[in-house]
Amino acid sequence: MYGVVTRNAEEVRWPEFDRGFYEVKDVTGRSADPIEDGVNMVSCFGDNAAADADPSLVPVDDMGRPADREREYFDWAYICPCREDYREGLFEIIDDCVEANPDIRLDDIGFPRAEYCRCGVCEQRFAESEYDDRYEWRASVITEFVAEAVDRIPGDVYMTLYPDPYPGHLYERAGIDLEALEEYVDEFVVPLYDTAYETTYWLETIAKGFESALETPFNIELYAVNVDVDNLIHALEVAEAYGDGVFFGYEASNARAALRRRRADEREGVTHGEPSSES
Repeated sequence: MYGVVTRNAEEVRWPEFDRGFYEVKDVTGRSADPIEDGVNMVSCFGDNAAADADPSLVPVDDMGRPADREREYFDWAYICPCREDYREGLFEIIDDCVEANPDIRLDDIGFPRAEYCRCGVCEQRFAESEYDDRYEWRASVITEFVAEAVDRIPGDVYMTLYPDPYPGHLYERAGIDLEALEEYVDEFVVPLYDTAYETTYWLETIAKGFESALETPFNIELYAVNVDVDNLIHALEVAEAYGDGVFFGYEASNARAALRRRRADEREGVTHGEPSSES
């Protein structure tokens, strides 16, 4: 199964793709109206616009450093998963999406890193909780959010995972308890992005790790923007050996070219019996 992830609604209808994911809300905070013929995709706790509008929503570590674009290794700003008003806003977006299409993809789920969050809301929630272990409490926050979101989604639920299958890393880094979340998620999506795919041993290693870690079906998402078509085809061949599906991110034309060439190459040399000797 092949799919596309796009901000252009018309691309989800291209016949080369079995499934289309349409970004209704992305990490910049940009929003669009949901569509009927694609799986609408919502960035949950990545939101530059909300962070800029209200910096108090941004998670902080024990030194008060916010998880925003000013921090090293953060490509976007995060929102604290404990903020009820923001969560309610996400649920309203999800409600709008399922009115158009019953399937939803939840993106950017989790805490930003292991040291987050130590804001006043989180400190109070943890102190009042039944948990003594902060990691366990954080995982309960994320699982509860996903469960509440799923209650609003009548169709299939897709969820994006950070590309780290090493045992315990998703739990410690993001508060993602895979075993608990598998109860709610129909399919996971793992973005394995590279700008060239000139080597793919790392792609195979990570994909194999998720194959071993998950019982729920998972799909691999490849980055297609300005990637050499031959390299993209090779990455596709590696990805589909492990994932239940392969999706292409953010350049549908390049993805379509890779699929067409791959299919053409598979047809080359195919024969249908010996040629007739009759004149």
